[in-house]
Amino acid sequence: MQTVENAEGTWEGSLESEFVTGDSSAIAVVNELVSDLAATDIPVLLIGESGTGKEVYARRIHRLSGRAGTQPIKINCRTADQGRLTSLLNDLWSQNRTPEVPASVFLDGLEELNPAAQKVLLAALSESETAHPGGSAMFRLISAAPEDLESHVRNGSFRPELYFRLNGACLRLPPLRERNEDVPKLAEYFLYKHATELGRKVPTLNAEAIQLLRRYHWPGNIRELQNLTKSIAAVGNAEQVLIDLRMTKLAPAKQMPTGDIFSLKIAARAASREREKELILDALHRTRWNRKRAAQELRISYKSLLCKIKQLEMPDAPPRERGIK
Repeated sequence: MQTVENAEGTWEGSLESEFVTGDSSAIAVVNELVSDLAATDIPVLLIGESGTGKEVYARRIHRLSGRAGTQPIKINCRTADQGRLTSLLNDLWSQNRTPEVPASVFLDGLEELNPAAQKVLLAALSESETAHPGGSAMFRLISAAPEDLESHVRNGSFRPELYFRLNGACLRLPPLRERNEDVPKLAEYFLYKHATELGRKVPTLNAEAIQLLRRYHWPGNIRELQNLTKSIAAVGNAEQVLIDLRMTKLAPAKQMPTGDIFSLKIAARAASREREKELILDALHRTRWNRKRAAQELRISYKSLLCKIKQLEMPDAPPRERGIK
């Protein structure tokens, strides 16, 4: 399959293990869902804070899919104007009109796609579905955005019909503070990597250093942890570098984000999940638990519905069918 050359470029290299490593339940759920989604053509929307590995997980989905032998395409939505996006989509269309294995296209920074470019993308998706009814689309879309993408839909800056087309399955990547039990293993991985690259002895972390790393809030997530371990590897002394973390970054509680604000974010996210669960359950009840009909009512694909049922930890059958009185 030919590679589409464009101003955005193709993915290079792989940093997978730097983000997917860990034993926390939060990352285990993500990794399991990624494995399930990779085998499908469902559009995937990756949401998460900066530094949580959205592009890395997009590469992982591509690598685990049936299109791993093809070259994936990355589009930077922050710079993709109407003309550039039209040109790229035309190239994809001409090269993949009857694809045996459609390309993977990664839309990075989805929330910054301007209205004209959104219109172009929506038209291309509609044309692709018309040309390939019930079969392979000309490309498989994986998109990345921050957690507040829904607010862009509500305020009118992002087209809702495009949002629902791209959100076949939504995968939230947890911030590092929600998987702090993974910090020691990730830190050791980075220390070995950077020390090897620098030709230095691999520094060790004592119990106090590990506890400090686990207590830290990590606003920059894994990218910040990587930069810190690079400094430790360069200096060769973990304690010396961690003095700065202890004195200037591990701020007192009053200087950290307030509990009310943090709790409000958690509550908003939980409310959104509960509302989505309610809508799915309502559709299932109306259709007597016919999941294909429920998917039609919800205007999502059948595979997307199955994925959401699993992601939201919902029953896949009514109680009586699962032997519960």
